[in-house]
Amino acid sequence: MFKWFGKVNYTPYTKVNDFARYLKDGHLMGSRCKSCGATSFPPRADCDSCMSGDFEFIEVSGKGKLHTFTKIVAAPTGFEDVAPYIVGVVDLQEGGKALAWFGDSIAEAEIEIGMDVQIVPRIIEELEDIKVYYSLEQPGTTWSKV
Repeated sequence: MFKWFGKVNYTPYTKVNDFARYLKDGHLMGSRCKSCGATSFPPRADCDSCMSGDFEFIEVSGKGKLHTFTKIVAAPTGFEDVAPYIVGVVDLQEGGKALAWFGDSIAEAEIEIGMDVQIVPRIIEELEDIKVYYSLEQPGTTWSKV
């Protein structure tokens, strides 16, 4: 499943593998610990509050406030072809933080810490392998296949 993200992932198995399947279907999923109720995004297989490995997926709205951002000009290996690009960290309404690229609906000049944003799933099916990711967009933006 994680090969759908388009970059190599060397983890052969993870308990949150279904995160990519949900994202492919347009759902942003976090996790909720069945032992203590703590929530997390992205989903965590082991609770960072009580260390329990018993969790369930929960859908999150993707709404949040921009915590910080940066423009990447000197990209790491594997991302040189898309530089420059802007990424941001979002504090989600349901809890947790998300790191994502800024999408087309927010111009660079409009980006401000504290602004409302929406995480939106994206799917690129024209490539050999399905590629899934999510981007930061204006609130109310809905997901679509690219």
